[in-house]
Amino acid sequence: MDYNKPDLLKARKRTGSETLNIDFKLDEKYIGIGSDKTYHIITFGCQGNEADSEVMAGILELMGFKNIDGEQADVLIINTCAVRENAEDRFYGTLGRLKGLKQKNNDMIICICGCMAQEEKTITKLLDKYPQFDLVFGTHNIHMLPKYIYKKMNTESRVIEVFSKEGDIIEKLPHLRVSNKKAWVNIMFGCDEFCTYCIVPYTRGKERSRRPQNIIEEVKDLVKKGYLEVTLLGQNVNAYGKDFTDIDYTFSNLLNDLSATGIKRIRFTTSHPRDLDEATMIAMQKENVMPHLHLPVQSGSNSVLKKMNRKYTHEEYIEKIKRLKELNPGISITTDIIVAFPTETIEDFNETLRLCDEVEYEGAFTFIYSKREGTPAAKYPTDITLEEAHRRLDILHDKINAGYLKGNKRFEGTVVKVLVDGTSKNDPNTLCGYSEHNKLVNFKGKKESIGTIVNVKITEAKTWFLIGEQVE
Repeated sequence: MDYNKPDLLKARKRTGSETLNIDFKLDEKYIGIGSDKTYHIITFGCQGNEADSEVMAGILELMGFKNIDGEQADVLIINTCAVRENAEDRFYGTLGRLKGLKQKNNDMIICICGCMAQEEKTITKLLDKYPQFDLVFGTHNIHMLPKYIYKKMNTESRVIEVFSKEGDIIEKLPHLRVSNKKAWVNIMFGCDEFCTYCIVPYTRGKERSRRPQNIIEEVKDLVKKGYLEVTLLGQNVNAYGKDFTDIDYTFSNLLNDLSATGIKRIRFTTSHPRDLDEATMIAMQKENVMPHLHLPVQSGSNSVLKKMNRKYTHEEYIEKIKRLKELNPGISITTDIIVAFPTETIEDFNETLRLCDEVEYEGAFTFIYSKREGTPAAKYPTDITLEEAHRRLDILHDKINAGYLKGNKRFEGTVVKVLVDGTSKNDPNTLCGYSEHNKLVNFKGKKESIGTIVNVKITEAKTWFLIGEQVE
């Protein structure tokens, strides 16, 4: 069988090849091939994966497929994440569950894509143990989905097409967005940081920025359609524009230009501390750039940061936080932290706790180190037991939760602006949404306010959310 499998050695290379900007256009022969057929997409991982799933849904809709909320679809796509072992386990659990459905309906097309599809070990395992899959494609060729489905519909052969390349940019992709008020907007793709624990630079390719005019036009179009909030996406948004050779245009320039589009709210993720500059901090003073920054630190120990290849120190991180708070008083700061990284000592861990006290985080994604095959850290020796790793994680949770509650308490008695997402999962008579500082707010209000930005007076602060009442 002629498969195009991923190659980790190729994926590591950064040859400086030119990034191609290609406009998507659906070939006429693919239009209508999904008529009277259904699709369903299962998404694991980050906001980037969620955005990719919206694009795939948009492509499938153009082909005539209709979405159903269930796994008994004619085309079922699993969009995978390779960042942590837990996400991989969930994927294989889902794929195993689908074996019975495939046996009952052999015409069903099971597709696998996303970051796991870019890993050599995944393809080897799929071919060895999972006969139920039909199609595998990677992060670089989502736009070729119509070709692969057409091929699978007209042949009994499996399709494995994964490109191990630095990456191009595909513009004019269709989107079927989950929300009609909040939108993901990719501003760049890939990552050149090569943190020693992370597989993403190999699965997503080199850092490559979309042209600013294309992003600006996309946001302007969203404004015309009634969208109120955009979240700018990139593995390292602070590196935006650094790959341009013909213009001097960076992330701060983009924030300033997008603030003039009329969009009510601008958020962005994820930032890298090394590349966070003062120009960006100043651009964040714009009224429609939200006063919240997610700035992953990963560790407070200089020794561990060096082994992680994070390219900054504890002290440099704190200096940036101090300047950020000077320029943006009241800003909410959240982070990512890994505990039990190989060779992390108790002293190293205590440095992380000390940094948390200095920054006063108002939330964090915290994880036990997860070994990723193919990364340098996977070869680092460690004597940290799983029991000790969980102990450190529990201590860190207590520290972060205390900061979360303290950060929420400051809003008691104040009026905040909330973009109303809908009703609470636990109480249909309670509305919920997020404040400018990215605080989840549950409140009593008018259901006709869903999809609008309203004023809510905060009456009580809990650790993970605020409680309030809508006011005029």
